[in-house]
Amino acid sequence: MNWLEITVNTSHDKLEPLTNRLTALGIDGFITEDEADVREFLENNRKFWDYVDEDFMKSMSGVCRVKFYLEDSEDGRGELARVSAALPEFEPVTRSVRDEDWENNWREYYKPIEVGERLIIVPRWLPAPETDRVELRLDPGLIFGTGAHATTQLCLGEIEKYAPGQNVLDLGCGSGILAIGALLLGAKRAVGVDIDDKAPGVVMENAGFNGIGPDRLTVFAGDVLSDTALSRRLAGEKFGLVLMNIVSDVIIALSPKIPQFLAPGGTFICSGIIDGRQAEVKSALEKAGLTVTTHRQKDGWHAYICR
Repeated sequence: MNWLEITVNTSHDKLEPLTNRLTALGIDGFITEDEADVREFLENNRKFWDYVDEDFMKSMSGVCRVKFYLEDSEDGRGELARVSAALPEFEPVTRSVRDEDWENNWREYYKPIEVGERLIIVPRWLPAPETDRVELRLDPGLIFGTGAHATTQLCLGEIEKYAPGQNVLDLGCGSGILAIGALLLGAKRAVGVDIDDKAPGVVMENAGFNGIGPDRLTVFAGDVLSDTALSRRLAGEKFGLVLMNIVSDVIIALSPKIPQFLAPGGTFICSGIIDGRQAEVKSALEKAGLTVTTHRQKDGWHAYICR
């Protein structure tokens, strides 16, 4: 089906009145894009990241608009004329889009990625590449972890050295890419934990693409800082390899708990540390009783391997 995408540019102070008027006109499905809201959200959730893509912020500069969609048909154009007449002070911008534009066009940006010496990350819809590398099939979704970011690659490059034969804990597992990668590279079993309640479904779906079932991978939605029952459960298992690819503030906060989760002689790998915060994170790790044995860096991001 073809659709009309209607964009109405406005200002922050007029955004809510505009959406209220659209709702009153029967347009109850719309998208708002507002630079002010984005900046407020980032400021109020600063603890969850150290870096926001500069190109994204540039693309939002000065933006305040509402988008909604109508069928590209006689009825849809009639509806557009009715809405436009009721909002004469606005000049809507219209373009035609097709269902397949939404469903498939984003996929062209994802290509196979070679990571470390052994892995290749392949979007699930692409044919198998001719390679001797271990394939990790992934469906990029709404949760962090596609393999393209330097922090994920830093972790995966180290996992191939430490995962074989180990039970693995992935804290902040996101898409499950680290836990799944560890299993494909020889880990016996893995447990993933993420505060996002969508994570278990996403992770197990990605695990299924790789022939991994719940007998080898378990995923919990929860916060090990506040959920004492979950924290005790993980501490009772003991893991030969613990992974954490999150932001610096979360690594620092969780550092005191890591020794509880590690088996004797176990390894802790953490990444997601932006340039400028590596000393602060290292200090927190050492204060927690961990010994930093290796420091890796790539594209302004840092990773530590600890015992």
